[in-house]
Amino acid sequence: MRTVVFDLDGTLADTSGDLIAAANFCFRDMGFGDVLDVSSDAGVALRGGRRMLTEGLTRLGRFEAAEVDRYYPMLLEAYGAQIAEHTYFFPGALDAVEKLSSLGYGVGICTNKPEALAEQLMQALGARDLFGALVGADTLPVRKPDPAPLRETVLRLGGDPAKTILIGDSDTDRNTAKAAGVPSVLVTFGPSGDDMAALEPEALLDDYGALPLVVEALIGRNS
Repeated sequence: MRTVVFDLDGTLADTSGDLIAAANFCFRDMGFGDVLDVSSDAGVALRGGRRMLTEGLTRLGRFEAAEVDRYYPMLLEAYGAQIAEHTYFFPGALDAVEKLSSLGYGVGICTNKPEALAEQLMQALGARDLFGALVGADTLPVRKPDPAPLRETVLRLGGDPAKTILIGDSDTDRNTAKAAGVPSVLVTFGPSGDDMAALEPEALLDDYGALPLVVEALIGRNS
């Protein structure tokens, strides 16, 4: 079976609002108030919790790795408490997922978000049942761009790792696909969309409505 594997943050959904809220909760606890801004720091947010803490503390001139380590669990707790207040799926994303499933492709998620939080988010958004597998940052001992989590996602779908494609939004996703020897499609509607062409993926995606045809062109039909 041919499979289509999606990254989550910045690819299927814009999670930046809730991520930044969790980071700012930590900065307020430190006594600094809100340091990150949704309108300008979405790209930072989609790089993960440690990246947000590092960026904020660096701006404040107070970066210490130990401080990032100390506040990271608090950030995860704050994020989990309000995980879907501002998050939304990109237009057409779920329609594309349903179309791919109807065409016989296995569809899964491979994310660098901790698995429990990814599961919680997808359940909260009512879309978990659309995906046959979900592998997170801590499902295996390694995470993207190591190709193992991508291959694990495909195996859990019952697919062939050589007949898969990764849909993502970052150099991490591009490098994961390259390491696995499979094509990648990078979306251009996320915060870093203008930078995707420079990564030279097999395809760029401006609109989820085009994805089924892009998938067919790159890995073939599933019949």
